[in-house]
Amino acid sequence: MTTHNPFIKEVIKDSLMSIGEEMFAALARTSMSPIIYEVLDYACGLTDAKGNLVSQGNGVTSFIGMLSPMVKSVIADFEEDLYDGDIIIINDPYTGGGSHLSDVGLVMPIFAHGKLVAFSANKGHWTEVGGKDPGSFTNDATEIYQEGLQLPGVKLFEKGKLNKAVEKIIAKNVRLPKLSIGDMWAQVAALRTGANRFIELCELYDSHTITAVIDRLIEGSEIYALKEMAHLPKGEFEAEDFIEGDPNKGGPYKIKVKVTITEDEFICDYRGSHPQVATPVNCSYYGLMASVRVMFLAILQPRFNITEGLFKPLKIITDKQSIVSAERPAPVSMNFEARLGGAELIWKALAPLLPDRLSAGHLLSVSSVTLSGVHPDTKDDFLIVEPSVGGWGAGENHDGQSGQFCMGDGETYNVPIEVAEIKYGIRVNDYRFRDDSSGAGEFIGGKGVVRSYEVLSDKQHLSASFGRHAFKPWGMHGGSDGASSMIKVYRKNGDVLGPFGVTTRLALNKGDVVQLITPSGGGYGDPAKRDKSLVEKDVKNGFFSSEEAEKIFQVTLKNK
Repeated sequence: MTTHNPFIKEVIKDSLMSIGEEMFAALARTSMSPIIYEVLDYACGLTDAKGNLVSQGNGVTSFIGMLSPMVKSVIADFEEDLYDGDIIIINDPYTGGGSHLSDVGLVMPIFAHGKLVAFSANKGHWTEVGGKDPGSFTNDATEIYQEGLQLPGVKLFEKGKLNKAVEKIIAKNVRLPKLSIGDMWAQVAALRTGANRFIELCELYDSHTITAVIDRLIEGSEIYALKEMAHLPKGEFEAEDFIEGDPNKGGPYKIKVKVTITEDEFICDYRGSHPQVATPVNCSYYGLMASVRVMFLAILQPRFNITEGLFKPLKIITDKQSIVSAERPAPVSMNFEARLGGAELIWKALAPLLPDRLSAGHLLSVSSVTLSGVHPDTKDDFLIVEPSVGGWGAGENHDGQSGQFCMGDGETYNVPIEVAEIKYGIRVNDYRFRDDSSGAGEFIGGKGVVRSYEVLSDKQHLSASFGRHAFKPWGMHGGSDGASSMIKVYRKNGDVLGPFGVTTRLALNKGDVVQLITPSGGGYGDPAKRDKSLVEKDVKNGFFSSEEAEKIFQVTLKNK
């Protein structure tokens, strides 16, 4: 039988992986928004006919857990009403695969010889989906209806024909339709690329063979997960932390998890966490599931293409209407605070037991920034929507990484300074690692960054949400905690606002400077055990002053 041929299986497996990667490249090359083509805030992939993930190309790691629930929700809604050429558009956080309204998903059924054989899917962060604030990041929303246009899963294309009414509704509900509609068409192009490549694969090997190999790949992933779980400690492990949000609106909000590991189950029980709130730091169950899946992968450390089978042992339990499992109409535009906070609880509970796999605490927050205004040269409206980099925690035998995105963002990137200064009404005056004594240990935590934007036109508005402004990234095994985030605004007249962690529609005028400071990661181990040559290097790099180094690491430096 062809499916037992190991060479054919490998060819099909690698072909599926390359399809996901080609979809990913196609979307980046045809998109209109910097948050997609520069930051890579999106993901693409394939599922089987049942909605099980079989291949993916992703920038944002959290999206790895969102595509298959999104496809399964489409299957449940449309059942037999799917046709060749259909494309469904969906951004509803309370329907499968949802995070917040800005993350828009497209799903396309793939047919071979008249039979449904797979789905092509992607999810990308649109610069704008409407709502009461530019960028649709709304720190003070009290219900989801204020956060933008909701698309619960409707046909954007039916049998290959564009539903112009849906396109028109989208265009009239967003502030920057050229960007949003342009990104929508880029997602369509990526879907069609994936569908065409999968059909070509079915022509090379019949669809029955492809389906059988996919089933084997999913089964093999489950076997791998169970095998890796055999190396994990068994029992119950608990952790608690807080979701900060805007202190003027309430909080902090306590979250907790009990992780139970058996031979064949990895159970994450969030019962007892704070109920959902009327501020947008909630996440839906699907948002939580996506980030928990990322954490589960970090523990298993697979070295092959991810499929649905890896997640079979994973179970998630929550209270109804919890802050980590919110229900409509709770606002969720800042959902990453809850879903990443929930995922990092697993990290915090297990890191002391798995130092070879998990480090001390990291920046955690997406540290989102939106800045809107009128470009001083072109007089066009501009809108910055971007995450921020920070420090990761140190681990066993290694320092933490500096200037990296949080676990939910994954393989994403900065908007380059040159691009930002051309497209937006700002000048980047400062972009560097922060220098402070945080995150000390035998191995030091990675450094956060300082980024300063000088405002070049009047009537700009800043909205930002920086987590870890009250609770620092945690140290481990004697290492000190990392440094908190903060935002400061230096007015042209000399006034200084801040430090604060959250702000909404803060008015800025020409000459004002916004300073964004992200968290540094926690340290690992006793600082007194740090190698002296590394301490000298730290001082040379400006991470610690000579006085700080001698006091913290208990060394005497020759060259001060």
